[in-house]
Amino acid sequence: MINDIKVQVILGSTREGRAGEAVARWVLAQIENRNDFNFEFIDLKDWNLPLIHDAIPPGAIKDKYSDPLIQKWAEKISEADAYLIVTPEYNHGYSAVLKNGLDVIYKEWNNKPIAFVSYGNIAGGSRSVEQLRLVSVELQMAPIREAVHIPLIWQAFENNELKNKLDFDKKLDSMLAQLIWWAKALKSARL
Repeated sequence: MINDIKVQVILGSTREGRAGEAVARWVLAQIENRNDFNFEFIDLKDWNLPLIHDAIPPGAIKDKYSDPLIQKWAEKISEADAYLIVTPEYNHGYSAVLKNGLDVIYKEWNNKPIAFVSYGNIAGGSRSVEQLRLVSVELQMAPIREAVHIPLIWQAFENNELKNKLDFDKKLDSMLAQLIWWAKALKSARL
């Protein structure tokens, strides 16, 4: 029986030739046979979200967002009980498109857990996750302590398969266990 918890897996890069597609494929392959939650994949490349332009900050908007695409984004994000962000590290931070996707809405993120799978150079994207945790707290989310960091991303995959897969699979399973625990607890509290 499928659980009533819905997790959105969000790919936070839109670059041409991005490594995030391989990372996202690995994540999705690991979770597609799980029966403790439902999931949906969201690629920010499919959402051409405008930059914040309203005079009223997203956190102060009571009813609907003025931009129809942002309203549609808000409705999509509000469907989930938890989020798993697949994020690159660019210059010790995360992508501008991911920052914008987080910032253009507000209340839809509130009181929900968030976890991260990152990739990059030697630090495996850990600095982008550090920044994302700060932003998540400001969005009134519960960032999960555990994360998966894939270092040296250009060497991490061979023939579309993640090297050291068993180690990364274990890390992902452990992180997901925490994400689902928090998703259930916070969903109950929201109700």
